[in-house]
Amino acid sequence: MTKKAATVLVTDDDPDLRDILRSILEPQGFHVFEAGDGEAALEAIRTRRPDLLILDYSMPRLDGPSVCRTLKQDLLLRHIPVIMLTGRGEVQDKVSGIDAGADDYLVKPFEPKELLARVRMVLRRTAQELEANPLTTLPGNVSIEKEIESRLAAKEPIAVCYADLDRFKAFNDHYGFERGDQAIKRTAQVLLDAVTRCGQRSDFLGHIGGDDFIVVTTPERADAICQDIIRQFDATIPTLYDEEDRAKGFVLHTDRQGHPLKVGFLTISIAVVTNRERPLTHLGQIAAIGAELKSYAKRFDKSLYVKDQRKTL
Repeated sequence: MTKKAATVLVTDDDPDLRDILRSILEPQGFHVFEAGDGEAALEAIRTRRPDLLILDYSMPRLDGPSVCRTLKQDLLLRHIPVIMLTGRGEVQDKVSGIDAGADDYLVKPFEPKELLARVRMVLRRTAQELEANPLTTLPGNVSIEKEIESRLAAKEPIAVCYADLDRFKAFNDHYGFERGDQAIKRTAQVLLDAVTRCGQRSDFLGHIGGDDFIVVTTPERADAICQDIIRQFDATIPTLYDEEDRAKGFVLHTDRQGHPLKVGFLTISIAVVTNRERPLTHLGQIAAIGAELKSYAKRFDKSLYVKDQRKTL
C-alpha cells in the first residue's frame, strides 16, 4: 500500500517566505497549501484538515500563539502538530510559542535541511503518539491510554464513557461496508457534537476501533453528554436506512443457521465509569468496570447509558 503524502498548511503574511517553504516541501513529496494570516489559517483548517501546520509567530489579524491556542481548544483539531516560525530567535518568543501549544519552533532564516528534519520529526512523533483512527481521524488507543493515565496520576475527578453500537454487524452485513463506515463516521460526529455542547475544553474524545468510542470528561458533565449523545443518535441514525426499512422499523437479516431474523435499528450503549464514589487506580480496572456495565446496558432494546455508582466492587 502506498503511504499517503502528508499535507502541510504554511501560514505567513510574507508571500515570498510561503514560496520558499513550498519550494522546499513539495519536491520532498509534501502537499502544501497556504494562508496569509492567522484567521485565514483557521478557516482553511476547518475546510481541509492538514497533517502539519507551519505557523509564523507574528502575523496580522491573529498571531501564531493565538492560532495555536484556538486549535488546542478544539476537540477535533487539537492534535494537529504545529511548528512555529520566529524571526528574532528570542527566548521569550520560543517560550510563548511552546506555552501556546506549538510542538516545535524554528528561527528565521533557516536551513532547508533543518526544516525538513524538523517537519519529519514532528510528523513521526505525532503519528506515534496519536495513532489516529483513519476513518474518523479521532485519537486511537495510544492517546486514549495516555489521557486516562495522566488524569489518574493527577488524581482528578474523572468520568470515562465507553460507547459502542448495538446490532452493528447486522447493519454492516445488510448494507455493506460503505454504509457501515457512514454509521461509524456519523456516530463520531454525534459524540463530537455532544461533547462540544455539553462538555468542557479539557474533555477528550477517542476512537478505540470499529464501533467503539470513548469520552473522558468529569463526573459532573457525564450525564448531560450521554443524554445528548443518545438524543442525537436516535434522531439521526434512521436516516442511514433505506426508506422501505425505515417504514418497517427493522431489516431482515440471516443468522448463522440461515434463518431469517428481524433486526431492529442501531442503538448506542454507553458505560460510564467514575471515581466519584470510589477511587480508580489503573486503566485495567476502568476497562473491566466499563465492560461489565456495557454488557448490562446491552440487555435493553434501546439506546441508554449506565453509570457505576457502587462504592465497592
